[in-house]
Amino acid sequence: MRFLICLLLSLSLVGCAAMDTVGESFSGISDYFSGGADNAEPPSPLVEYTPELKLEEIWQASVGVGSDEQTLKLIPAVANGKIVAADREGLVQARDTTTGKLLWEVETEANFSGGPGIGNSTVILGSSNAEVFALSLENGTQLWKAAVTSEVLSIPVIGHGVVVVRTTDGSITALNEKTGAKLWSYEVAVPALSIRGTGAPVIVDDNLIGGNDNGKLIALRLADGKFVWEASVAIPQGRSEVERLVDLDVDLIESAGVIYVSSFHGGASAASVLDGEVLWRNDTINSYTGLTSDWRYLYVSDSQGYVYQLDKRSGSSLWKQSELHNRRVTAPAVYENYVVVADLEGYVHWLGNSDGRQMARIQAADAPIDAKPLVVGDTVFIYANDGTLTALKARLP
Repeated sequence: MRFLICLLLSLSLVGCAAMDTVGESFSGISDYFSGGADNAEPPSPLVEYTPELKLEEIWQASVGVGSDEQTLKLIPAVANGKIVAADREGLVQARDTTTGKLLWEVETEANFSGGPGIGNSTVILGSSNAEVFALSLENGTQLWKAAVTSEVLSIPVIGHGVVVVRTTDGSITALNEKTGAKLWSYEVAVPALSIRGTGAPVIVDDNLIGGNDNGKLIALRLADGKFVWEASVAIPQGRSEVERLVDLDVDLIESAGVIYVSSFHGGASAASVLDGEVLWRNDTINSYTGLTSDWRYLYVSDSQGYVYQLDKRSGSSLWKQSELHNRRVTAPAVYENYVVVADLEGYVHWLGNSDGRQMARIQAADAPIDAKPLVVGDTVFIYANDGTLTALKARLP
């Protein structure tokens, strides 16, 4: 009943925020919508197996309140030997990636909701109050603050001296990295009903390519925001408005001239960077969490907690890991010959990239983990929803 009432109310709203309070309708996604653990089907219990890897915690630290139990896109970023992370209440920390030593810390009054993105010497964050902040990567000093049109729920992207921010009302805004001055903006129509979230675009050569809530990719010229091409990669299907949701809310991946993306209900797809031509579409695999890739394969976590390996050339599924069903696993990350995901109970799982079998796990936090694991060299950084930041390594026993 709570879901039906909220859904009817959300239909009268516009934008991704319309689904902010929607409850459970599909198995495995209630936490994404509502922030509560009320799955119709409970998470699968952890299975017992003989570990094939030895996992080691290198260091652990606390970054304030983390996401404060809200659906945000606060994911650490690494540059120049620093890992930078922010919490919901405006705290930003930079730590040494090797030791976890605190290098600098600043407290702002912002309600951070997306970021950080890291440029040449800047740390860029977006807030729920329609603001973008630029801090010095060296010492955390605030360099500038700029207003945008609505809440920022994606990682800011920086390239060629340009900061690109996507907001929940469908706007794409480009700012000068040094000054925060607005360079251009582009408006994309948002469906009356959409899920909460926006994926980060990618900068490829001189173009910006982003995914939208209408299931389309769009390419804009980075210098001035001029339209280059548009392509429909996710096709709405089904009778109800909910069944026809095809939001492209995952962070896009570009590899060798191909854009890879997954949709909430519209499958996973590959499209050409040049003109958006759809190269393949796998309609059976839907994801709002995200995907990653290595030299040959894609790895996708779907809305039910299944993890897949896909062939980058055809989109065909090569294996499926189903033992983490409804554990609300994060987007996967590639770590050497393994695939790493984290879950709603703070566990981090290592899967074999050849067959998806579980090889090791460790509980990195006592809170859910929504942020995609961050792999830098031989270290995996895990940022839990309660602000716990953990550095892990794996080795053969």
